[in-house]
Amino acid sequence: MNVLHEILGVALAAAPWLLLGLFVSGLIRAFVDDAVLQRWVGGEEPGSIGRAAVIGAPLPLCSCGAIPTALTLHRAGAGRGPTTAFLIGTPGIGVDSLAITYALLGPFMMLVRALGAVVTAVVTGLLVAMGTRGTPMPVSSSDGRCACNAGGCGSEPAEPGPPGSVPAAPAQPPPARRLHEGMRYAFGDLLEDIGPWLLGGLVVAGVLIALVPAQVLSTYGSGPVAMLVMAVIGIPMYICAAAATPIAAGMLVAGVSPGTVLVFLLAGPITSAATLGLLRREFTNVGLAWYLGGIVASTIAVGMATDGVIGLAGLDIAAQAGAARELLPAWLEAVALIVLLWLGSRPVRQWVGRRLGSAAPR
Repeated sequence: MNVLHEILGVALAAAPWLLLGLFVSGLIRAFVDDAVLQRWVGGEEPGSIGRAAVIGAPLPLCSCGAIPTALTLHRAGAGRGPTTAFLIGTPGIGVDSLAITYALLGPFMMLVRALGAVVTAVVTGLLVAMGTRGTPMPVSSSDGRCACNAGGCGSEPAEPGPPGSVPAAPAQPPPARRLHEGMRYAFGDLLEDIGPWLLGGLVVAGVLIALVPAQVLSTYGSGPVAMLVMAVIGIPMYICAAAATPIAAGMLVAGVSPGTVLVFLLAGPITSAATLGLLRREFTNVGLAWYLGGIVASTIAVGMATDGVIGLAGLDIAAQAGAARELLPAWLEAVALIVLLWLGSRPVRQWVGRRLGSAAPR
C-alpha cells in the first residue's frame, strides 16, 4: 500500500503541470512554422548550431518524433552540426517536461535541466561538425520515417530539394483551425505517445521512494562513475523527457545526487536506437562516434558542475521539490489528475467501443 500511496502522490503533484505543459505544446505545434526553422538553422556555422539547440528545445517532440523534422532540415541545407543540435535539444526538454520538472524536482533542477540540454546540444553539435568536416555525404536509400510506432512521432519529412534550398511553405489554415489541430495533437497524439512511459515512470518512482533505502543509493549514486553508468544506460533507452522526470524524482528521494539524476534526465530522453540509426546512415560512423562521445562527456560535465554548485551554495534540492508540490491546492491536483486520466484513456475507450460495436447483434 505504501508503494501505491507514493505513486498517487507523485501523480497528483505532476498532473496540473503536465496539463499546462501539454497546452503550451499545442500552441507551439499550432503556430511554429517549419519554414522558419529551416531558415534559422541552415548552414554549418556555430551560430546555426546554437540556434538549432535553442529553437528545438521547446518543441513538443520525443527523440523519435524529432527524426522526420531533423531529416527534413538536414536535406534542406542544415549542416550536420545544427541537425545534431536539433536532434538533441528538441527531445531533451520541452514545455511539458519543464513543467513537470518544476513540480517534482523544483525550480533549480528545472533550470539546470534546460541549460544542460542546450549545452549538450551545442557542444555535441560542434564536435560532430568539426569531426565530420570533409567527410562525404552518404547516399540515403531510406525515406527517414520515424522508426517508432507512437502517434506522436510527427509528420513525415518533405521531399528533399536541392542542397541549400528551402521548401515552399504550404498555405496556412485559419488560426482557429491551427489552434484546434495543435490542441488535438497535444492532448491526443502527444499524450498517447508519452502516456505509457509516463505511467511506467510513476510506478518506478513510487517503488524507489517506498522501497529503496536512501543510504544505499546515497553511497553509490554520486561521482563520475555513477554518472558514466547513468549516461551509458540512458543513451540506448527510449524514454521521453516527461516520463523520465518521475523516475528522476524517485532517484533523488532515494539518495542519488542531483548531478547524477541530471545525467539520467539528459542522456535518457535525447536519443534512442532510432536516432542512432539515422545518424549512422546520414553522418557515417565517424559522426556517430562524435555524437556519442559528445553526449557522454557533456552530460557528465554538466552533472558534476551541478553537484559542485549545489555543494558550494548549500542548496536543499529536496526541500525545493517539496515546496513546488505545495503551490497548488489538493482539489486542483485531483481534478487535473482525473482529466489527465480521462484524456489518456482515449485509446482504451475507443478499443472498448469497437469491441462492443462488433459484438452488437446485427
